[in-house]
Amino acid sequence: MDDVVAAVVGLAAGALVAPLADRLATNAPLHLPLLRSVPRSSRLALVAAATALLGTACGLAFGLTLEGAAAALFCWLLVVITRTDLEHRLIPDRIVIPGMVVVLALRTIDDPSVEWVVAAFAAGVALFVVVLVYPQGLGMGDVKLSALLGAGLGYLVGIAMFVGFFFAFVPAAVLLVRHGRAARKQAIPLGPFLALGAVVTLFAGHEIWDWYRGLGR
Repeated sequence: MDDVVAAVVGLAAGALVAPLADRLATNAPLHLPLLRSVPRSSRLALVAAATALLGTACGLAFGLTLEGAAAALFCWLLVVITRTDLEHRLIPDRIVIPGMVVVLALRTIDDPSVEWVVAAFAAGVALFVVVLVYPQGLGMGDVKLSALLGAGLGYLVGIAMFVGFFFAFVPAAVLLVRHGRAARKQAIPLGPFLALGAVVTLFAGHEIWDWYRGLGR
């Protein structure tokens, strides 16, 4: 019964937050006031479906807890970032940096540990090194997003990044087959794939980690 109540609360919260998420995704990339009123977006229905479903999933998985609230906020930030990166090839600092700080604070309050800070720092540094090696395909927005993933997922962030890069490989391979070397000039936004990896890891990361550890036994 508690799971049902938490799921309903998550669904309602996700539906209520959808217009705000859509507004942030509209204003942030254009450097307009974040809460500025915007016309009704044709993408609002998709944003609402994502925030509501993810809110429901967080309620079912984590209940009416601080962990559940942190997980829901984390997911909703990923929805906003996915939309901005798909539309503008941009992960706005005005979303990802404050979001990382709030998620980091909630995670640390819920489970006092240096894990969250260390994971955020390590994930950001890891992707920064990748940017230095391959600057054409990645940007600093991806680096900051990876730090957000570390703040939200802790030591499981490595799984999220692996899953994200794995899914990103599919369209990249299609472009390479179709266009050859010219495909290098056709950028694929990495943010949505990292977000997908993060959502998969949030709900199934421990099971994936246990399965991976069991491979060597």
